[in-house]
Amino acid sequence: MDEISLAVPEPILEALPEEGDSAARDMQRAVEGWEERINRTIAEADDEEATEYVVDAIEHMEDRIETFDGFVPELRAWGQSPIFAMAWRNLYADLIAQLYEHEELSARLDRERNYRLVEDGIRLRDL
Repeated sequence: MDEISLAVPEPILEALPEEGDSAARDMQRAVEGWEERINRTIAEADDEEATEYVVDAIEHMEDRIETFDGFVPELRAWGQSPIFAMAWRNLYADLIAQLYEHEELSARLDRERNYRLVEDGIRLRDL
């Protein structure tokens, strides 16, 4: 499997307020960390294990999207700006989209996610 590349989209960085420089740096570091860990796994593991790792990463990112999405109305209710929560939510959604843009990886991700759905469904019926 080929190495992947991930980046923080410019529209997300541009949406941050001027005092958001530290958030932009944090986002850059987070994306670099994800990219490094995924590429290390791709290099060291077989394709199946690497795909499982990336699907785990996607599921983690989906959890983070839900978490940050939940912060938006709460912050608004307290009179706070939800811009940073929205930026992080959008970043994680975009990272998932970037992972699916890699053709070779995309088909493997779909296959692994479908496998997990079926596996979970079988377990639920067995209870």
